[in-house]
Amino acid sequence: MKNSDTFIKDIAEGNSFKGDYITLGSAMLEGQTITNSFVNVPLKTMNRHGLIAGATGTGKTKTLQVLAENLSEKGIPVLLMDIKGDLSGLAKASPGHPKIDERHEKIGLPFEPKAFPVEVMTLSEQDGVRLRATISEFGPVLISRILDVTETQAGIISVIFKYCDDNKLPLLDLKDFKKILQYSTGDGKKEFEESYGRISTASTGAILRKLIEIEQQGGDLFFGETSFDTQDLLRIDENGRGFINIIRLTDIQDKPKLFSTFMLSLLAEIYSTFPEQGDSGRPELIMFIDEAHLIFNEASDALLNQIESIVKLIRSKGVGLYFVTQNPTDVPEAVLGQLGLKVQHALRAFTAKDRKAIKLTAQNYPDTEYYDTAEVLTSLGIGEALVSALDEKGKPTPLAATMMRAPMSRMDILSETELGNLLGQSELARKYNKEIDRESAYEILNDKIKQAEAEEAKQKAKEEKEALKRAESKKPTSTTRRRKSTRQNPIVKVLTSPTVIRSVLGILTKMLK
Repeated sequence: MKNSDTFIKDIAEGNSFKGDYITLGSAMLEGQTITNSFVNVPLKTMNRHGLIAGATGTGKTKTLQVLAENLSEKGIPVLLMDIKGDLSGLAKASPGHPKIDERHEKIGLPFEPKAFPVEVMTLSEQDGVRLRATISEFGPVLISRILDVTETQAGIISVIFKYCDDNKLPLLDLKDFKKILQYSTGDGKKEFEESYGRISTASTGAILRKLIEIEQQGGDLFFGETSFDTQDLLRIDENGRGFINIIRLTDIQDKPKLFSTFMLSLLAEIYSTFPEQGDSGRPELIMFIDEAHLIFNEASDALLNQIESIVKLIRSKGVGLYFVTQNPTDVPEAVLGQLGLKVQHALRAFTAKDRKAIKLTAQNYPDTEYYDTAEVLTSLGIGEALVSALDEKGKPTPLAATMMRAPMSRMDILSETELGNLLGQSELARKYNKEIDRESAYEILNDKIKQAEAEEAKQKAKEEKEALKRAESKKPTSTTRRRKSTRQNPIVKVLTSPTVIRSVLGILTKMLK
């Protein structure tokens, strides 16, 4: 191994940049922290995405917190996916601790407790700024990929959207979508067949079942209005610091379909609405996706392809994606190959499979003469990590085992009272937490069906009236009956004739004599 002077020189040269940067900590050699040997990440390449990995309890969340704080200080907004519910403390300054002071003395950085501007958001019934999107905003292609439908079913979804566009039927929430699917093979079957061709009941039934799956995972809360404007993720406070937007997802771990649906819609919306940045020198927004395996493990092939495409393209919009997970193998290789910054905390080797995974992980990092990377991965302590970034020219910086700095904010959650106060001051909560259910496809189709039923009942009543009238016309009238009653029966007429009466009277007279 080279001596420490050469190591210090290489680290210093590899972490010197012309533009602005953030400092993660100080480099370590042979288990010892080298004071003032800072490991930096240039802002210019932070839109090249990144990975924070490591076993449970090794410090991944604190690294995420440090990155979010320093980005905010540089005026860069941040979006955090808070799966474990332990990031809300960013809104309060750290109370400090002797161990934090000791760590920062080794690193060579002063420790200054700070609170940061925070917005707490939610996809579910938890307290926070409500995040919603409409069915129409997804469009037929994205909806088809989320539902993982067949090609035939995707074609039906496209027809449904076309019908709604042609007839000005807003598709806002799940009940709108379910209603139009039922209408296409029910009351509106004839109308659909005339304009768009026959739609299979079996296919619409299959789509409905997939919709119900999303609905049961909380999709009915997500789909609807008021739709969230992604520009509200880019807010800067009065001190020039970027807002840290924390999405509370503690109750979403058993709802992977909803989580991946939200993530895909968010990425697609950002990509379609954010302007091209070119070589701006700093990112517009950084997103951290904690427990990233929740997206990839449950995603269909179509969904994975969509995510991979967006990861490749979205950096041109000035947006960086950072995946936080236990093992780099949780992230597909196509995505892993796009990641510039890698912060690898310790991995544990309990089985042969673990040892094999560690060897594979070590191969993802630049070669170095200072470390046996696979060995270092198993010997790192809590709050220590291997760090490799991209310099301003896009080349990897020297691999450095790093003593990570401590968060400036509280490493704990907000109390219910603190959270309530934070939401009470939120402008976004006032904007998005109003429930709106304006007239859309569901209501319009219900009215249309009612009108059709009323028209049908009216027509039926008219036909019944005409039939009754025709039947009445065939019955004898009262005049006819009167004419019939004045007509004398022939037998009666004979019996009551004068001749018969005289004959009878004559016979009776003779008998009396």
